[in-house]
Amino acid sequence: MIKHHPSNELLVQFSEGNLPATLSVAVAIHVEMCPVCQKQLATLEAKNANTAFEDVVNDNDICFDQIMFDNITSDESVDEVYEQPAIKVEVKGREYTLPRALTRIGHSSFMQIGKLARSRIALDDGALRASLLHIDAGGEIPEHTHTGFELTLLLDGEFSDEDGSYVPGDFMLLDGRHNHTPKTAEGCLCFTVVSSALHFNKGISKLLNPIGNLIY
Repeated sequence: MIKHHPSNELLVQFSEGNLPATLSVAVAIHVEMCPVCQKQLATLEAKNANTAFEDVVNDNDICFDQIMFDNITSDESVDEVYEQPAIKVEVKGREYTLPRALTRIGHSSFMQIGKLARSRIALDDGALRASLLHIDAGGEIPEHTHTGFELTLLLDGEFSDEDGSYVPGDFMLLDGRHNHTPKTAEGCLCFTVVSSALHFNKGISKLLNPIGNLIY
């Protein structure tokens, strides 16, 4: 069962369309996977719709039903509705189906670094960078903290760290207050968003700090 969710603040900003693109995609993926947040988002969107409708009525001081009817009948465009086929990726012989939120967004080929493989998501979002991160079975990322923030959304498989174990759909947002050592017995695929490089804390892994940007 999913235990880790976006904060209420993030869900409110998502429902209002006020999140950066990378974070918006992350929340959309989580909501697709999480019935609890689907219900919460539906409530927020209904509240937003009621507020918007009330504003229209107050601004125009006429019957809203007539406004809506006039707007619908005056629009001659026709939306084409079609089902987007699922997108699959293969990493180290394992095949994964990507969430719907990623089916129309491109990504680079996977770059392998030991048991880690990373594919950049094609979103131009300033300093924020989104990726698909794959960790092979038996792999781990040495203990590190974050010079900015790190959002990790588990898409498939499992991993654990000092704070517990995670299942697909779990949504973790960490910053410089957190230290952890993610590891996986079976392998996993994650969607990640970072605002800056991670920082390794111990022993020989500190030598990786100059290439921290390559890992995430």
